[in-house]
Amino acid sequence: MTVPLRPLRIAAHTELASLVVMLANLATAHIPSVSSLTGPTHGCAYLFVVVATWRLDRATPGVRAVAFVPGVGGLLAFRRLSRPAPSPAGDFTVRPPEVPEAGAGP
Repeated sequence: MTVPLRPLRIAAHTELASLVVMLANLATAHIPSVSSLTGPTHGCAYLFVVVATWRLDRATPGVRAVAFVPGVGGLLAFRRLSRPAPSPAGDFTVRPPEVPEAGAGP
């Protein structure tokens, strides 16, 4: 069963954007209404990213750990999860040597 990664992608982008807005607000005007809006938005998006990553069966322990990084953890986890799964034989396949057809050749 394939689980769509779209909710994780949306939450990861929301988490990063809200963190950028919070830090920009803190560094400039520090408007309380902006802080009271972006703080809970960032917290909810962060928790959603962590829980959504942990619920995925194909998430490795490394992916689950990187989801805990505030701000960029969700995007890093999404990036790792959106890669195609490696083949069981590894990244390369060994081909048997080619045998020339009977009657062909010099």
